[in-house]
Amino acid sequence: MTKYILGFLVCCMALNSSAQYDGKGSDEISRYRPGVFWFFTGMRPAKPTKLNKYDRLIMDVTYNDWLGDRDLFKNHWASFGLNTNFIFDIPLTKGNKVSLGIGVAHQYTAIRHNNHLMVDPIAKTTTFMAKDSTDVFSRSSLVGNSFSIPIELRFRNEGWKHFKLHIGGKIGYQAQLSSKYISKIDGYKQVVRDNRFYDANKLIYSAHVRIGMRNWALFASYNFNTLFSNKNSTKLNAVQMGLSISWF
Repeated sequence: MTKYILGFLVCCMALNSSAQYDGKGSDEISRYRPGVFWFFTGMRPAKPTKLNKYDRLIMDVTYNDWLGDRDLFKNHWASFGLNTNFIFDIPLTKGNKVSLGIGVAHQYTAIRHNNHLMVDPIAKTTTFMAKDSTDVFSRSSLVGNSFSIPIELRFRNEGWKHFKLHIGGKIGYQAQLSSKYISKIDGYKQVVRDNRFYDANKLIYSAHVRIGMRNWALFASYNFNTLFSNKNSTKLNAVQMGLSISWF
């Protein structure tokens, strides 16, 4: 009889545990966390009634390109970048199925184009020029670092295995933009950097979208303003595509 009673108690505990943590009801709160920090709640255990929040630390691993006077996918495939986003998740509805995300972000981009970005210091223009036989460099790229404020409207369904959609934008500051040329002379690798872009746009603003499940999502972004502001410069709008990983 003792065995039957113990078995019954174990079953009740299992059912109670699954009911407590599945997060499927509108009045039910899951304690599961997305990403690596699933069970991290700080110095104290999380309150069972505390509404769960998601996607507060997001990293976007991206392929970088541009549109405008140059066609998409004409640059080298190894044009990688990384966006690091620290975002507050502010619930707007019961169950946190709709929320507002706002925070700060850093964006590193590298576009390997293997050509020239010619700078005219007098006219203050930047022009894309194809590499010719007199050039000694083997590859070249445009590298940038920027800081911005992202704002997102977030939609997700219930449960920790939720489907999600983020629609948002960023406004920020282009802190650094430089060309990098790599060559090999007399068997030695030489790297030349040039950050003299006289018409580089310091103000940046873009729109982005993420669509995925739980802590994984596909990511795409488009900059509305061009990289270079002079009307006689080559018109290039930055584009990003990649994978987003939510760590917390």
